[in-house]
Amino acid sequence: MKRPTDKKPPREILSLLLTFLKIGLFTFGGGYAMIPLIERETVEKHKWITGEDLLEIVAVAESTPGPIAINAATFVGSRVGGFFGALAATFGVIAPSFAVIIAVSFVLEQFRSVRWVQYAFNGVRAGVLALIAKALWSMFRKCPKGLFYYALMLAAFAAAAFLPVNAVYIILLCAVFGLVKAVAAGRRGAE
Repeated sequence: MKRPTDKKPPREILSLLLTFLKIGLFTFGGGYAMIPLIERETVEKHKWITGEDLLEIVAVAESTPGPIAINAATFVGSRVGGFFGALAATFGVIAPSFAVIIAVSFVLEQFRSVRWVQYAFNGVRAGVLALIAKALWSMFRKCPKGLFYYALMLAAFAAAAFLPVNAVYIILLCAVFGLVKAVAAGRRGAE
């Protein structure tokens, strides 16, 4: 895996900026909807990180403040181009949303009652749901398999969906269960 050096060619920094600008510009629905495009651009096309790195980024981004896409952009940018790479990638992923929010805030009230605008937003919601489902499937394929992990996944989903439990506690509890399982597996292996 490439590590950032003090001096990165401006071409590499520009490539990070343009890649994350494209990700920010052509995805709607937040970080989960961006994961498939982040994966295609950073893992498959540019090979800046691996699929396992992306899975770890998503896991860490879930447990740290801030949106997943911004955390992922900062991590990939830092890995590829150091400080300026992180700055370029983060700016690239934020800039389109910022510009759209500014533009929409000026005209939203005027067009809110227009029926075709409502239909367009309904279509965008359906597309976002499909992107989130694809991200879920992609992450599921890379996760460890086994009864323990399936039970943990189901319990975490049930707690998040049906109980008034903060997601941070669910993530922390899952991490504890994962650590306990690893320690238990290590002890069994040593015996």
